[in-house]
Amino acid sequence: MFVNGVLILTISNLIVKAIGLLFKIPLHDILGDDGMGYFNAAYTIYTTFFMVSTAGLPVAISYMVSRSRAAGNFNQVKKIMRIAFAVFFIIGTVGTCALFFGAGFFSENVAKIPESKYCIMAIAPTLFFVCLTSAFRGYFQGHQVMWPTAVSQLLESLGKLLIGILLANWSIARGDELHITAAWTIFGLTIGVLCGMGFIWITKLLYNTQKINEEYALPNSDTMATESAKSLLKELVVIAIPVTLSSSVMSLANLIDLTVISRQLQSIGFTSKGAAALYGNYTTLAVPMFNLIPVLVYPIGYSLVPMISALLVKKEDKQADKVMTSSLKTAAILSMPCTVGMAVLATPILTMIYGSGNLLAKYTAESSELLNDKMFMSYITSDTTSASLAGPLLTKLAISSFLVCMLAITNSILQANKRPYLPLISMLVGAAAKIAASFLLIGNPEIGIDGAPISTDICYIIVVVCNFYFCAKYANFRPSIRRVFLKPLISAAFCGAGAIGSYTLLTGIIGESRLNTIAAIAVAAVVYFAAIVLLRALDRDDFEFIPMGGKLLKVMDKLHLIK
Repeated sequence: MFVNGVLILTISNLIVKAIGLLFKIPLHDILGDDGMGYFNAAYTIYTTFFMVSTAGLPVAISYMVSRSRAAGNFNQVKKIMRIAFAVFFIIGTVGTCALFFGAGFFSENVAKIPESKYCIMAIAPTLFFVCLTSAFRGYFQGHQVMWPTAVSQLLESLGKLLIGILLANWSIARGDELHITAAWTIFGLTIGVLCGMGFIWITKLLYNTQKINEEYALPNSDTMATESAKSLLKELVVIAIPVTLSSSVMSLANLIDLTVISRQLQSIGFTSKGAAALYGNYTTLAVPMFNLIPVLVYPIGYSLVPMISALLVKKEDKQADKVMTSSLKTAAILSMPCTVGMAVLATPILTMIYGSGNLLAKYTAESSELLNDKMFMSYITSDTTSASLAGPLLTKLAISSFLVCMLAITNSILQANKRPYLPLISMLVGAAAKIAASFLLIGNPEIGIDGAPISTDICYIIVVVCNFYFCAKYANFRPSIRRVFLKPLISAAFCGAGAIGSYTLLTGIIGESRLNTIAAIAVAAVVYFAAIVLLRALDRDDFEFIPMGGKLLKVMDKLHLIK
């Protein structure tokens, strides 16, 4: 069930991210870097509210449901869900009101981009819908049933893509100003989340847990006493608060980062529109690619908490250690080649996705106010594109993708070992370093926007080092560096060399082309797989924790690629 859950969420998350990219490509064409600045400023503020409201409670629900199921107390599972739903309803209502009625304050004093006000108002109802959805997701994840979460995520993304683009084009046709068009566009996300909530709510109403609970059923399951509502609520809060705080710290840091980026760019000579355009370019092109790689690993982290919790309840410590090691190793094998490949092919990948439209020609044709921003125009040459502007930023940001993958696994390990407050300490230290580095680096005219990805790297290096220390000290988990990291790292180095080598060779022969990038990625994948096999980076036991690992192992056995 662990593997099936990981596979379902992995496929779902990949589709969701693909839809997200499909959404942002035409959206970037419609809104441009400056319009995307308004859109992303509102989304960053919403994300902070979202993390504060929902990050910890689904994990707590999942843990408590999993534990109660393992003990055969199914009545308590139902009671946990009722309490959690009531809590989420209150949080969603309060958060939505604060975001909607405080939109003017957040746009002017936090984002420092007044034009983002209507975007914030448009996305505010999303918080209420996503709170209710999160309660159901925590319930299903506690049962290690992942498909309702996956389908609801797909519905949210499809709504954002189809309705968001439809509303954007409708707004453009009406002749709305750019910030109004951005607001209508982001309202598509609100409608999409409403659809996702409706689906998972109906699924919960129709869901029959009797069959899936058979393995845990006891003779007295139907009459087993439950803890008091007060006791369960207290436990829910005690588990959720550290997870919420640790997850929210980075969102709060990103929110402060938004303020710092905008303020510091303006302090070195940018106008508010110029700062919004640079922020929009960075958060539209570089940041989504950085967030793409961890999608491969998040499902492993989601599934780890109930899986390890159940094993520890049953005193199966050796099996729990095996799950933790193999999950971390799988995360490293999945994330390292993607990180290296993205770093060396950053600009070609962004050009392949977003095209090679000339920014100077675009702004001149639109008579854009950005032409009067001397600092912004100092970034623009006669052949600058949005992709070439964001490419170097993505190269610097790439290593953080791998670090976030390690963070996802170690957070789950600590949460499952009843140490949910330890990631909070790691996050606080990392967030403080990120904010300080952003302030110092971005405020330096010689560094400017390049300080944003550098400060993110500094942050996640600190957080991951702290988390591994806590795993060793408090969870007694000390992964082998050679077994878990060294072989995947060597393989990833070959992968990167294959990528840049083949791209350079093809460019020299046929010139710049999307085909070059696709071919270089294909070569890199083949080289990486060959290196993994030759270095014997995977053991037989590891396939148990890889999605479709059983089938892959049979293929490798037939080809005599594994002992």
